Amino acid sequence: MAVELSYAKGSVQEAAYELGIDSSRITKWRQTHKSPVQLTTTASRLTQEQQLIRRLQKKLKEADPERDILKKAVSIFSKGARKSEMVRV
Repeated sequence: MAVELSYAKGSVQEAAYELGIDSSRITKWRQTHKSPVQLTTTASRLTQEQQLIRRLQKKLKEADPERDILKKAVSIFSKGARKSEMVRV
């Protein structure tokens, strides 16, 4: 079940955190008990809604770090703008 959860979450670390176990344990279980062929057959049994949820979760995981980087960049540039305003005064 932990292996399936890690695939559903798209992240071993998230599944490990949710289950309260070490992520290396789930990684070993994934290598031992699941092959990519089994994963694709499992994915084909999902409903269209479940497949859509998986795709959207994956896109969200990719977008989150990008958003965080942009937030940091805005913060850095706004600090630089404030410093230059102080110098002019």
